[in-house]
Amino acid sequence: MVPQWIIEKKRDGLALAADEIRFFIGGYATGKIPDYQMAALAMAVYFKGMTSDEIAALTDAMMRSGKVLDTSSICLPKIDKHSTGGIGDKVSLILAPLVACCGIAVPMISGRGLGITGGTLDKLESIPGYRTDLSIREWLHVLRKCGCSIIGQTAQIAPADKKLYALRDVTGTVPSIPLISASIMSKKLAEGLDSLVLDVTWGAGAFMKSCADARKLARTMVEIGRRAGKGMAAVITDMNQPLGHAVGNAVEIIETVETLKGHGPGDLVDVTLELGAQMLILGKRARNRKEALAILRRHLVSGAAFIKFKEMVCLHGGSVAALDNVRKLTQAKIREEYLAQRGGYVAGVDANLIGKACVVLGAGRRKVDDSIDHAVGITGLVKIGDSIDKGSPLLVLHANDRQKMKEAEVLLAHAFVISPAKKMAPRLIVGII
Repeated sequence: MVPQWIIEKKRDGLALAADEIRFFIGGYATGKIPDYQMAALAMAVYFKGMTSDEIAALTDAMMRSGKVLDTSSICLPKIDKHSTGGIGDKVSLILAPLVACCGIAVPMISGRGLGITGGTLDKLESIPGYRTDLSIREWLHVLRKCGCSIIGQTAQIAPADKKLYALRDVTGTVPSIPLISASIMSKKLAEGLDSLVLDVTWGAGAFMKSCADARKLARTMVEIGRRAGKGMAAVITDMNQPLGHAVGNAVEIIETVETLKGHGPGDLVDVTLELGAQMLILGKRARNRKEALAILRRHLVSGAAFIKFKEMVCLHGGSVAALDNVRKLTQAKIREEYLAQRGGYVAGVDANLIGKACVVLGAGRRKVDDSIDHAVGITGLVKIGDSIDKGSPLLVLHANDRQKMKEAEVLLAHAFVISPAKKMAPRLIVGII
C-alpha cells in the first residue's frame, strides 16, 4: 500500500478499508509513516469524517499498537468509567471505591489535567505518598486486594494514540468526533474491561460545547464498545457550571472525603450515583436503576466507600492519616473571599472562567510538562439558584502568590451572573445512552 493514496482516498470523501487503516496506523506507530503524512490523514478525517466501520477499525488498530492487558486473574466483573472532562470533576475518586464496595472491580487508568480541565492523577498526587505510576503487575495486585485502583497511562497502552494525540494538538485536528472517539476507546478497550460507562459532558466547562455534539460523541463511543463486545452506557451531563463547590487538587480531595463520608454536594452525589447505577446494572449487581441507587446510597451513607478509598490509597503508598485529618494535606498560604458586588440570585457560574482562574493560580497546566501547585484552587463556590447578599462570598480563593490571585480575580469578575429573579439550576443529567 502507498500512504499518499490512502490520504487521497479519504480527502475525496471515500471510506477506507480496515486493512488500509491498520497499515497506516501500524506504519505511523513504528515510524515508517512520517508525521506529515499522518497529519494530512488526520486533517482529511477532520473534514470528511468516518463511517462507523472506519471508526471501529481505527480504534482497533490504535488499541493493537500496544499491549492489551490481561485481567483474567480478577474474577469480579471489570467495569471502568471515563469522563470527557470538566471543572470540579472529582467523580472518579468517589465512584471507584463506591462501586468496588458492590462486588465490581474498577480498573481505572486516568489522565492529568491540561488546560482548564483538571486531572484525576493530579488530585490523587496531592495525597502525600500516593503513587500513580504503579506497574501493571502492581496495579493488578491492588485490584485483587481492594477492588479498585487508579493509575496513569503506561507506555504499553495504545502508543499510536499517544503519538497521534500530540500531533493532533499541534495541527488543529483535536475536535473531530471520529478521532476523539477512537482515542478514548482504544485506551479503554486495552484495559481488559468487561464493560465501560461514559460521562460525556457538555457546556462552557467541557470539551463539547453543545448537548447535540455530546450526544453524537456518546453514541459513537457506545457503538465502538458494543462492536468490541463490551457492555456500554453513556450519561450526558451538564458542565456549564462547575461540579461541586471546590476546584483544584488538594481542595477537591477534601470535597471527595466529605462526599465519601455522606456529606457531599447534591450535584456531585447525583452524577456519581447515576454513573454508579449504570455500572451496577452492567455488572449484574442490581436488577434496575432503583435497586442500584439504593445499594450505592447505603454504602455511601454507612462510610464503607470511605473505608474502601483509604484502603486503595494505602495500597498505592498514600497517607491515610491525611484523609482522616485533611489539615495534613498541603494548604495555600493565602485564603481570601471573593465577594458579590450586588445582591440577588445566582443566574450563571461560568465554568470556563472558573477553570481559567484556577490555571492562573497554578492548579492547572498551560503546557503538558508544567508543574502544578496542589494547594491552590477555589472552595465555597456558589451554585445557580443560590440567594446571595451584596458583600457575601461567591467563593474562597486559595493562593500562594498575590499577583496570581489578582490575575484570577480579573477573570472571576466576569464569571458570575447575579439576577433579581431566581433562576432554576439547569438539568444536570440530560440523557442516558
